[in-house]
Amino acid sequence: MHIALLSRNRNLYSTRRLVEAAEQRGHTARVVDTLRCYMSITSHHPSIHYKGQEIEPFDAVIPRIGSSVTFYGCAVLRQFEMMGTYVINDNVSITRSRDKLRSLQLLSRKGLGLPITGFAHSPDDIPDLITMVKGAPLVIKLLEGTQGIGVVLAETNQAAESVIQAFMGMKANIMVQEYIKEARGADIRCFVIGDKVVASMKRQAADGEFRSNLHRGGTATVIRITPEERSTAIRAAKAMGLRVAGVDLLRSNHGPVIMEVNSSPGLQGIENATGKDIAGMIIEHIERNASPARKAPPKPKG
Repeated sequence: MHIALLSRNRNLYSTRRLVEAAEQRGHTARVVDTLRCYMSITSHHPSIHYKGQEIEPFDAVIPRIGSSVTFYGCAVLRQFEMMGTYVINDNVSITRSRDKLRSLQLLSRKGLGLPITGFAHSPDDIPDLITMVKGAPLVIKLLEGTQGIGVVLAETNQAAESVIQAFMGMKANIMVQEYIKEARGADIRCFVIGDKVVASMKRQAADGEFRSNLHRGGTATVIRITPEERSTAIRAAKAMGLRVAGVDLLRSNHGPVIMEVNSSPGLQGIENATGKDIAGMIIEHIERNASPARKAPPKPKG
């Protein structure tokens, strides 16, 4: 099979591992810079051009679209879908998962466990917003933040009011969440492929830090998850429409609660922690689900 990786950096660990895994299984893999793709949108022959020429047909596309280029990246991915190419995560599911507020509303509709989350526009509503999430300590998140950036822990109601007012004054979109104290700075990353959790790890925040992101100095260790946590992760990925996802859970006193569903989960932390060939599992999933030797759509005559 001929597989494309939509990625802006071929040297990233996840990109390199996916290329290696594809080639080890006898496929060809090409890294395609998302922002160098441009599209011809027609009824009879939709196409994608890349660096001056029409791109060759691919059997499958693995999107590794950075959050800063979500809009353009999903437009490119949508064009591949129009051309009949199998995509491991489609543009709609990625767009859903990147919108923190929308994703939580979708998960809520499915009855999945979530931290109490508040969202408001007017500064007049801040006191009730704080009460709504059980008061301080509480977590304030920028809707556009990634990798723990734009996430603040407010220890007191007064501090929470000040931070929320500051964000609102900057016209920033934020949400406020209850702080799950019993998680003690740890979360669980469940890696979902298809309808299975293929690996899981516990991420522990560094001393003096409440964010467990590995980019923020957190550490990762392998962990055995409960059947309820496994079911929650699978249902969360399905709610987003994602075939490959990283689902982040917290262990609360009332069961697992979902913090985030990631459509482009990194491979380095989970592979190092578990020793599993996650990249190979992704390629295997493509082998089972994509149509090999996909023919290019016929060109119009004349």
